Amino acid sequence: MVNKVFLNDFALTVSNYKEEKVKSNKSEKLLTMVSFEFKVRGGEEYHVVTKFLYENVFDVNIPNEQVAFRGKINKYSTSYTNFSDENSISDFFLELVEVE
Repeated sequence: MVNKVFLNDFALTVSNYKEEKVKSNKSEKLLTMVSFEFKVRGGEEYHVVTKFLYENVFDVNIPNEQVAFRGKINKYSTSYTNFSDENSISDFFLELVEVE
């Protein structure tokens, strides 16, 4: 069961982890694609996480699955919440695909 995903050295506690192989649009190569959900508290934590995600391309490491690759954000979403309220919690979804 995967509960930690590392993007660069940034650790996320995740749920609903999924992994699959997808065909590249550029070649016959199969690329790794992972998706997962995680929670983010409003206020400073929200600011730190969203600013980090703007990097868009990361070294992805999933130790429990022995999976590591260079990946970019393919899909990203978050539930609506009052991000200035430090007591609010938002559900994030992230899908990353391996870059060639």
